[in-house]
Amino acid sequence: MAGFINSIRDILRKKDTLFTLIFVNVAIFAVCAIFRVIGVLFEINYPDLGIYFEVSSNVHTALSHFWTLFTYMFLHYDIWHILFNMLMLYWFGLIFRSYFTSKHLVAVYILGGIAGALFYILTFNTIPYFVGLGASSMIGASGAVTAIIFAAAFYNRNLEVGLLFLGRIKIIYIALFIFLLDFIALGGGSNTGGHVAHIGGAVFGYLFATQYLKGRDITKWFNYLIDRVANLFKRSPKMKVSYRKGKTDEQYNQQRHSNEVEIDRILDKIKQSGYNSLNDEEKKRLFDASNK
Repeated sequence: MAGFINSIRDILRKKDTLFTLIFVNVAIFAVCAIFRVIGVLFEINYPDLGIYFEVSSNVHTALSHFWTLFTYMFLHYDIWHILFNMLMLYWFGLIFRSYFTSKHLVAVYILGGIAGALFYILTFNTIPYFVGLGASSMIGASGAVTAIIFAAAFYNRNLEVGLLFLGRIKIIYIALFIFLLDFIALGGGSNTGGHVAHIGGAVFGYLFATQYLKGRDITKWFNYLIDRVANLFKRSPKMKVSYRKGKTDEQYNQQRHSNEVEIDRILDKIKQSGYNSLNDEEKKRLFDASNK
């Protein structure tokens, strides 16, 4: 048990965002499950707190509880629901992380989940069939996970993965098959709202990948906002007055040459081992250089 706890601690210390997302989802599920079992065993009637964490299709409720656009994507009640979502997040998250940074992973997960919630609210208040179903609520990470899947699939459409009984298949076909299943399920079923959220997340993941290939990062504003908020809680260093001479032309040229050499090294590494061989810092330097 101590070894398991230490391994979890190591993951969190290393700031592995993929495993952190999975850990947060599983931890919240475990806490809810424990309270639910205690309630059944001791016949405790807990107050219904779902309205404060589940996203509602009712516009007024969704607006008055706006934070549920975020909280719903970390909440699961059923063991198979969270197991499937976390397995998909792990498999496709590894692929996503080989192309993008950890910040992109978190941004696409959260923004994709929000896109799924907004699309869910929109459809249940505009399309006659969904309006007739009445108000409902939704939980689960599937909209956010679908955004990760589609971002990875449409960034590298030729990537192949091995599937049991099917062999090698392009990831783009897996994403399109998932989308087709969700679209067909809109005609009826027990999880219609969830399928709507999947489509919303898929659209966001598609937009992220296609825009990134064009040199535009649609999550840039989100990561900037998160960085600004995080900086508010950092301890301000003591003020220190120092004098630093400006760089001479020779020093500037040396630094510029050093940067060019580094970029050439990264490009050579891509040529020899592929883009997936780059670490986060190398990807960032290459991305920054392409935007100058």
